[in-house]
Amino acid sequence: MMVIGITGIIGSGKTTASKALKKKGITVIDLDALAKKVITLKEVQKDIDGRLGKEFIKNGAPDTKKLKEIVFANKEKLRTLEEIIHPRVKEMLWKKVAKKKEHGDSLVIVDAPLLYETDLYKSLDKIVVVSTGMEKIRQRLKTRGLTHKDMSARMSNQIPLKEKEERADFVIYNNGTKRDLEQEIERLLSRIKEWEVTLDAS
Repeated sequence: MMVIGITGIIGSGKTTASKALKKKGITVIDLDALAKKVITLKEVQKDIDGRLGKEFIKNGAPDTKKLKEIVFANKEKLRTLEEIIHPRVKEMLWKKVAKKKEHGDSLVIVDAPLLYETDLYKSLDKIVVVSTGMEKIRQRLKTRGLTHKDMSARMSNQIPLKEKEERADFVIYNNGTKRDLEQEIERLLSRIKEWEVTLDAS
């Protein structure tokens, strides 16, 4: 089985590319979705209460709004939150991958915004980065209601897009129309076939 990671930075179009791959019948595991499941676990809530403080638990559940605020305001608390959540997300991911392998899947895409930042890339076969020009990214984020300050805060926690591109096995360029992105996806699928041949031969 080949496990490929897909990443980018906020606003680059990673989620859109992942959805396009899913429509092609490829299994896509969304780590953001797994993180939302992990944060509901009682053991995680206990860790958040003990390590970050009771103010981050509201009505017996994590106060996600308050947690999001610390993510972009306090790097020390962000690291603590990551230490609580990321190992459990990875554990859940590999259980899902194992099940897909049992069911006969030969390819799984892992949609991971912090793929490099969490060192998950070291455990994957190939890495795909979705890239977009910074001006276009800012326009998209502005449309989502983010201020310039919000954008800077979020991007400060991510490795620069250019560096991610340089480290990737394949780059999807998402600067044009929906049709342009579809062509980039087809280009990726052709490359995946080449990777699969190489993997089978090894």
